Amino acid sequence: MSITSAIASSIEKNMNEANPHNMKPSNLQTGNLAIQADLQSQVVELQMNMSHLELTVERLDEVITRQDKHIQTLQRQLQFIYKQVESQDGEGGVAPFDVMADRPPHY
Repeated sequence: MSITSAIASSIEKNMNEANPHNMKPSNLQTGNLAIQADLQSQVVELQMNMSHLELTVERLDEVITRQDKHIQTLQRQLQFIYKQVESQDGEGGVAPFDVMADRPPHY
């Protein structure tokens, strides 16, 4: 059950309990006070949930920002490494690796 439907059913229940046709005036005031207290506690609970969600979103935003910076740094490093490898290929600094020809002697 979602929060919205829970609140709606709670309000409907409270409205049915506070039906003025079923209550005497003193019971009506008591019923209204109970409804107000119940609604107030629901509002407080919703505000606390909202605050928790806002804090979670802020923390996730910080994590995403930090990870994005890290990914950008890694991409720059990888590009630098690719450029070094490409420049060494022209000089003959990196020899091609052949699995069969370069097997260690213990195989």
